[in-house]
Amino acid sequence: MSPNTPPRHGKTGRPIDTDKLDRIVSEARAASDGRAVGYREQALKLYPWVCGRCSREFDRLNLRELTVHHKNMNHDHNPPDGSNWELLCLYCHDNEHQRYEEHRAAVAAGRGGKTLGDSGPQTTHKALEGLAELLKGRST
Repeated sequence: MSPNTPPRHGKTGRPIDTDKLDRIVSEARAASDGRAVGYREQALKLYPWVCGRCSREFDRLNLRELTVHHKNMNHDHNPPDGSNWELLCLYCHDNEHQRYEEHRAAVAAGRGGKTLGDSGPQTTHKALEGLAELLKGRST
């Protein structure tokens, strides 16, 4: 593709209006940032500055690494009581979203259950099974 040829839509082959696309993305980012400032500030006032997963503590110097996670994955659901939020460090937040995407992919492929975290028994081996009997035999 030459620099003068505009990019084309993959399915229709029509030229893509990159100026319009840039404007839409810019507006979406601005709206998202506006929403984030509001609920982030609320969440930081409501909750202690501790990651809800790894318990890492934060202060003003590293507070930028503490994020607001939406428990139901809906970033537009921001009740004023904070019931849909939890504070997570960058790493735990990324991990939570990765787990959610993997769960969605498994459900789409017919391999997953209906709820995240409900995977049934994880192990069937009982490491200490029979230990009581062994100890009874030693004490006699």
